[in-house]
Order: sequence, then C-alpha cells, then structure tokens
Amino acid sequence: MKYVLDASVGLKTVLPETDSDKAETLVREFQQQIHELIAPDTYLVECAHALTRTHRKGLLLPADAEAKFTLLSNTAPDLFPHIPLLARAFEISLQARIGVYDCIYAALAEREGCELVTADLRLITNLGTQFPIISLDSL
Repeated sequence: MKYVLDASVGLKTVLPETDSDKAETLVREFQQQIHELIAPDTYLVECAHALTRTHRKGLLLPADAEAKFTLLSNTAPDLFPHIPLLARAFEISLQARIGVYDCIYAALAEREGCELVTADLRLITNLGTQFPIISLDSL
C-alpha cells in the first residue's frame, strides 16, 4: 500500500507517544518494502523543528535530539519536492483555513492518488471529508 506519511506519525517513531507502536510498525513495514511511504521534502524540516522544540522544553538532551533526528533521517519516507505542490497546498489552506505545511501533505496525497496517514486530529477533522486521510490509530 502507498501512503503519504506526515511528520506527526514520523515523530511517534522516536518519541514515546500514543500509537508510537503503530507508527513504528508502519515504518518497519516500509523498510521491509511492504508499504511505500512518501512525504514532501518539508517532512524532515518539520521533524527537526519538533525535536528542537522538545529539547527547548527540557524533555530531550541535545545528544538525544540529534540521535533521534539521525534515526528519522535514516528511516525517512521517499521525499518529493514541495515546490510543485505549493500552489495546490495554498488553495487547500485558503479553503480549509489550516496551515500550508499540513496542506502540502494533502496535496501530495491528492496528486499521488493515495491516503495520507496522520496523527493530527485537526487535519483529519478539517480535511478528512475532502481528501483521503486516515488516522494512524485506524491502521
């Protein structure tokens, strides 16, 4: 199965959160070539931002944040350039009134004709009726 993987799911593979086990299984199955996982090239930027934010909150030591980012980089889905997706993401953002970064994932899923896997309930609520979005907890 082919899925767009958003950063909220990728982060669950390195940070202990609800449904981390499901995220780890999905990425492991990607490594075993059971699933095809793709993401916009902004994926690693978002993951890096979240890890540095977690560090600033005092929840990760710098070395731990760096190790987790390295792991995410090594297990990243196949990355697609975001620039060709940006105009469509901008349209979606204006209509749905949510961030362009999130809409880039939806635009990629739309273009590639596959589902977007996310743990972001706001994204599911705002875009789930218009785009093929599934919650990580439903896998």
